[in-house]
Amino acid sequence: MSAEQTSFSDVPTLLVKIFGKDRPGITAGLFDTLAAYSVDVVDIEQVVTRGRMVLCALVTAPPRTLEGDLRATVHSWAESIKMQAEIISGLGDNRPRGLGRSLVTVLGHPLTAEATAAIAAKIAKAGGNIDRIFRLAKYPVTAVEFAVSGVETEPLRTALVTDAAKLGVDVAVVAAGLHRRAQRLVVMDVDSTLIQDEVIELFAAHAGCEDEVAEVTAAAMRGELDFEQSLHARVALLEGLDASVVDKVRSEVRLTPGARTLIRTLKRLGFQVGVVSGGFTQVTDDLQDRLGLDFAQANTLEIVDGKLTGRVTGEIVDRAGKARLLRRFAAEAGVPLSQTVAIGDGANDLDMLNAAGLGVAFNAKPVVREAAHTAVNVPFLDTVLYLLGVTREEVEAADAHEED
Repeated sequence: MSAEQTSFSDVPTLLVKIFGKDRPGITAGLFDTLAAYSVDVVDIEQVVTRGRMVLCALVTAPPRTLEGDLRATVHSWAESIKMQAEIISGLGDNRPRGLGRSLVTVLGHPLTAEATAAIAAKIAKAGGNIDRIFRLAKYPVTAVEFAVSGVETEPLRTALVTDAAKLGVDVAVVAAGLHRRAQRLVVMDVDSTLIQDEVIELFAAHAGCEDEVAEVTAAAMRGELDFEQSLHARVALLEGLDASVVDKVRSEVRLTPGARTLIRTLKRLGFQVGVVSGGFTQVTDDLQDRLGLDFAQANTLEIVDGKLTGRVTGEIVDRAGKARLLRRFAAEAGVPLSQTVAIGDGANDLDMLNAAGLGVAFNAKPVVREAAHTAVNVPFLDTVLYLLGVTREEVEAADAHEED
């Protein structure tokens, strides 16, 4: 029988637990001690929290005649380094995890004990078991990841995401598996997502028509105009504006905190990154160059004889257009739609968020938060990395390495 086929189901085993103040050499010391009894390692897990270690080793039991000696030796060794030991007899390996495996990421600012208790209780009520908990980040938000088994991803997501906002946390639920680390595609909205501004309002400020643009926007929000109608109405107010304003608007655009970190880290991980916008190529093309984006698509302001004509040219990027572009980018990138991530804040992004494998509502309106797979309600765009299982330490280590 090969090593891959070895079963420990009926083999006597010992769970050896060592706990106390962490220091180098403890793991090596424990296994040096166990090696004298020719035991096999079945499983190992180690956790360090605020300098305190818990090291668990599941090993095959030695012959009965030697088990007492092993116990005494392990306890003696632990005492010699001012640690504590606990040894529990049993049969076989750990209980197999249930079918249906998911990763639940919880973001809190702060993450309260009340919210954590509620999330854990909801997992249990849904039929899930928490197999492991791991902290991904401690700032600018606290982010922890729960590995859950025993319940399928979709019902678990429904159970957890519904009341997340009431608990003051953001929750993302994704299926566990190799695809999570596979090369993927991230596509973002621009206005109020990648950047803090609404580009049409920046242009309107130079044209002196902010109030009129705001009125059209409000009419669209009330459902009196669809996106295309409101786009044409607002752009018409820019007629006659000098094209030199484009450079001024580009200089006024403010990236959302964490935007550069998000894109830089995604690119290092082999992701392709794109943007789709109901705004204008005059800004998105500049962002593409500055940030090294793989894809960018938006509406285009028509310029004739150095003046804005008050019209747009080409295909209109609206709600349906964003979803269509997500699919186009995925096809060009060779990435299955199930391995795409879409990020946006408005109703105009809903089709795209729902089409993606993971749709993230970023500081979005309630209707968008409720419809998306998950929501992030902190003003740091790079927190999306935690939803993908990337830790803050990994980001900082990669930045430090690049600086060296």
